[in-house]
Amino acid sequence: MQYKKKVLPNGLRIIFEEIPYVQSVSIGVWIAAGARNEQPEVNGISHFIEHMAFKGTKRRSARAIAEEIDNVGGQLNAFTGKECTCYYAKVLNRQMELAFDILSDMLFDSKFSQSEIDKEKNVVFEEISMYEDSPEEIIHDIYASNVFRGHPLGYPVLGDINTVKGIDRKDILAFLKANYRPDNTVISVAGNVKQKDIERLAAKYFSDWGEKSPVTADSDRPVLKFEYNVKQKDTEQVHFCMGFKGLNQKDEKLYSFLALNNLLGGGMSSRLFQRVREELGLVYSIYVYPATYSDVGLMTVYAGTNPAQLEKVIQTILGELKDLKKNGIRKEELLRVKEQMKGNYILGMEGTGSRMSSMGKSELLLGKIFSQQETLKNIDLVDMEDLREMIDYVIDFQNIAITVLGSADEKIKELQGMIV
Repeated sequence: MQYKKKVLPNGLRIIFEEIPYVQSVSIGVWIAAGARNEQPEVNGISHFIEHMAFKGTKRRSARAIAEEIDNVGGQLNAFTGKECTCYYAKVLNRQMELAFDILSDMLFDSKFSQSEIDKEKNVVFEEISMYEDSPEEIIHDIYASNVFRGHPLGYPVLGDINTVKGIDRKDILAFLKANYRPDNTVISVAGNVKQKDIERLAAKYFSDWGEKSPVTADSDRPVLKFEYNVKQKDTEQVHFCMGFKGLNQKDEKLYSFLALNNLLGGGMSSRLFQRVREELGLVYSIYVYPATYSDVGLMTVYAGTNPAQLEKVIQTILGELKDLKKNGIRKEELLRVKEQMKGNYILGMEGTGSRMSSMGKSELLLGKIFSQQETLKNIDLVDMEDLREMIDYVIDFQNIAITVLGSADEKIKELQGMIV
């Protein structure tokens, strides 16, 4: 596959890949603005702006935005993260200009009317309430707020009801002015389209986007808080996250870090799934996930279990981690992990949407794009010594964070002694 790049005079980067054997095209507008760029009193504003972009422009009502995409069988959506926001569309390749038109209209000419702001707040309140009713989901936000306490990376992307309630039109326009800038944005396109057409449409719909003055948000590197925290909630299960230090997105040893995550909890054959669920039957859900940001990272183990089994589950996980640190892994185990990583990567890159997403996020956050061949090579290069060093670095029992959510007995705090 061949990536191509063009930079408009205003600093906007256009990344594209021609895929001649499909009939679709996916277009994403990636903006380096998310929860990390927010002030605490307007936490949730990035996500709220994402919602409001669909609520009507000077040329289109909210209904018209939805109908124009639906009428051609396309898809239009968006998401907000800690460090970026993405607006994206997938349409038949002959409808590419429509997608460019709608996406640019939403970004540049959304009305942000007060009546729609008031109405959409209720929608977001319901989204927050739905999320808070799912302990297996909300545990991750509670855990992040503990680990990143005092830093915007610990803010929930949705915000909370009080902060969202306080957001007004003036706040929205100020956030847009500070963060929605061409030099801060990447347009990623993948599909059966020609380079000249992408460049023509990008210039037509985005070249008038003028430079805006950036307002520097708190971008200090967070200091991770390795503590034990319990939040009481009336739930059938107890949910918990156990966190260790990880690597940032640009670290040259990132693939070793991802291999360690995969080894421990990346699938049904992983060590923790096999031991805690299959052999002991203590949980239904257990997995490990990496969080990699621009300047910091985490490796997190999640599990949910019966309150009476919490101590045994944590002891078992710690036992597996201690065994891994003491005895390392076998060569055939490393080979299996790398083949699994390569297979997951290749299968995940088969659609135009995933290609668009991979290119856009990589260019926005890393400033470069890795080809499939480079990515597969980087996975292959991970060797036993690399993984040994990563195990020693990440699995540090002096720096471990545990957040528990559920009907946990207060004596559960005695579990702190198990970490030593």
